[in-house]
Amino acid sequence: MNRKLIVGAVAAGITVAVALAGAAAAVASNDDGDQTVTGSRSARATAAALAATEGGTANSVERDSENGATWEVEVTKPDGTTVDVRLDQTYQVVVIEGDSDASKDG
Repeated sequence: MNRKLIVGAVAAGITVAVALAGAAAAVASNDDGDQTVTGSRSARATAAALAATEGGTANSVERDSENGATWEVEVTKPDGTTVDVRLDQTYQVVVIEGDSDASKDG
């Protein structure tokens, strides 16, 4: 093998390893078994949820399957209440409902 081919193969292997590590970091499960999401998909879901709630703070973004949703964003609204914003695969609102975990804490 020539040197360029070996260097190219090593570089390709490193690229694949980095990509796989990044994908693993982008989705992580929490104690409840929910998959928390980060990265550009999280940013898109967060922006859609905050637009739907007219502001607030996004606390988490998770994969979801309730009510036909793909994403769930927990948002603390400007008035202090916490809601779950469920979005479909195109980041359109499916439903906004009170956060059941928040009611258990209080």
